[in-house]
Amino acid sequence: MNTEVRFIAAIGLMLAVLVGTNILFPPVEPEPPVQPDSTSVGEVAGGLEDTLGIPAEGVAPTPQDPMVQDPAATAAEPREAVLAEVPRARVTVEGPRYRHTFDNYGAAIVSAELLSYQNFRDGAEGAVQLVPEGERAISRRMVIGSDTLDLDRIGFTVEPAEGLVLQEGGAPETLTFSWQNAEGSFGLDLIYTFTPDDYVVGVETRVRGVDRPLMLTSLGSGIAFNEADSTQEARSMAWVGNFVNGGIDSEEFRKIEEAELLEGPLHWTAYRNRYFLTAVFPGTGAEEDAFLGGLLVTPLEGQLRGRVEATQVIPSSGSVDSRLYLGPQNYSRLQALGNDFEEVNPYGWKWLRPLLRPIVGAIIWLFTFLHDALSIGYGWVLVLFGVVMRVVLWPLNQKAMRAQFRNMAVQPLMKEIQTKYKDNPERLQKEMMKLYRDHGFNPLAGCLPLLIPFPVLIALFFVFQNTIELRGVPFLWLPDLSAADPLYLLPLGLAVSMFLLQFISFRSMPDANPQMKTMMWVMPPVMGFIFLQFPAGLNLYYLVSNIATLPQQVLIANERKKHAAKAPLKMPASDETSAPPAKPKASPPKGGAASAAGKGSAGKAGSGKARSRRGSRKRR
Repeated sequence: MNTEVRFIAAIGLMLAVLVGTNILFPPVEPEPPVQPDSTSVGEVAGGLEDTLGIPAEGVAPTPQDPMVQDPAATAAEPREAVLAEVPRARVTVEGPRYRHTFDNYGAAIVSAELLSYQNFRDGAEGAVQLVPEGERAISRRMVIGSDTLDLDRIGFTVEPAEGLVLQEGGAPETLTFSWQNAEGSFGLDLIYTFTPDDYVVGVETRVRGVDRPLMLTSLGSGIAFNEADSTQEARSMAWVGNFVNGGIDSEEFRKIEEAELLEGPLHWTAYRNRYFLTAVFPGTGAEEDAFLGGLLVTPLEGQLRGRVEATQVIPSSGSVDSRLYLGPQNYSRLQALGNDFEEVNPYGWKWLRPLLRPIVGAIIWLFTFLHDALSIGYGWVLVLFGVVMRVVLWPLNQKAMRAQFRNMAVQPLMKEIQTKYKDNPERLQKEMMKLYRDHGFNPLAGCLPLLIPFPVLIALFFVFQNTIELRGVPFLWLPDLSAADPLYLLPLGLAVSMFLLQFISFRSMPDANPQMKTMMWVMPPVMGFIFLQFPAGLNLYYLVSNIATLPQQVLIANERKKHAAKAPLKMPASDETSAPPAKPKASPPKGGAASAAGKGSAGKAGSGKARSRRGSRKRR
């Protein structure tokens, strides 16, 4: 089997694996969220004393009665008495960008709608909903000595009872949840502060009657599905944390098999999917509450989701501050919160992120600047962006191509030297250095200019695949730039443009090897197939970028033909043979007459010899 057939067979096997894997092992359809069993979380919490810094007496598993295991220890009343004190009620806080609904039992958020974003899930209407139906996004437990108090079993009074309605540009307003046991020995206040134009919610927790309890704030068991492709959305569910001593760490729930206890302290922790997130921050006040204590992550069996709880010790003052973020993954908003919160959905692989971070920031800034400054839609911004990037990278590509021309012209000479001096390494190195110097040959000159924009291309791939600015934005025939092209015109155009780029290049290379020509026919359809399910915005950018590259490719091809038409380079003379041997100087004649006579006789002898040859031809 020759090389060409093996290459085509390898490509066919790659396609068979790609298609066959999806047929034999289809993605798991996300199941409806199930309310997690509180006792299972309590059993994991029993090991918190070492990892999260809970006092030595430890934490008992959550009892069957989730109110309090020992009422005398916490001065709390039995659950029945508490339930009878305050009737259950729902309170709504509505601002220009959000609508949050609270349950007065636990002062927990049971609904969080983002009014600026539409829900695209089949059968759904209205705004994006962060909280799955029947669940809670924010709820709390208190660890007091050896007992665990589930605040969801406590009925709080609310002030104002009718909730809040915030106006655009208005001042921040507060919603206060309060509870006091019958004896008055133990009490709790949870004070939420809302700003009309911000997704950040300030929270102050005040505890009376106990000393330094540990508070566990739960981010719930996932974010509700809001996209048309719920399978992809479920696979992107992950927890993220910014650890003071370890930096940002993240893991998707589909890869977690058992509960994890993660040591703090942390700057923040979050629960995210592709476009939205819920997060908890420590307060901005005293040092003792400037960090979160640790993290408890518990996967839910049979689901691509889990529970995330962050710990925070309430200091001796009895008051601790924290902040919540329930909103979109908007880069500028996340960046404004500090502590690298914009990295909550990291771009690229971990080892490459330090290099990508400034590039991503610059790309997103330019992307939004073009949209705002030119007042054009994001689809046209992508078109303009693709052209601008090719113009910016034009000099680097041109330099790389010209360096390749020089290197290709020197290749025959290099092979000749390697063959001639293969048994003399010292001489080989000397001749190669002379070749580099005489012809300006640099093996890396054709690669380095192309490697410089490589991080930019990687950053563009991740930015345009996940940026929320493209979510739900239509363009021409495309209903949503963040979803795949329903007519597959963009992947088809991408494949055709790749073929044209390679065809123009290979036409100017008559001596191209068969493998390269085979790749010209195989790679474009393979790449088009791979890009079928990519977001339309990403495909649109790449298509425009390829089309904008065509003029430069034509110029480079013409320049390559001119170089090919030139005479091949000749081997420079080596140091030993570069200069001809010096002729010895003739000594001047001692006598001018004798010399002249000698010359005259020599001339006569020479002419006589010529006559004799002519005479011999006559005799014949």
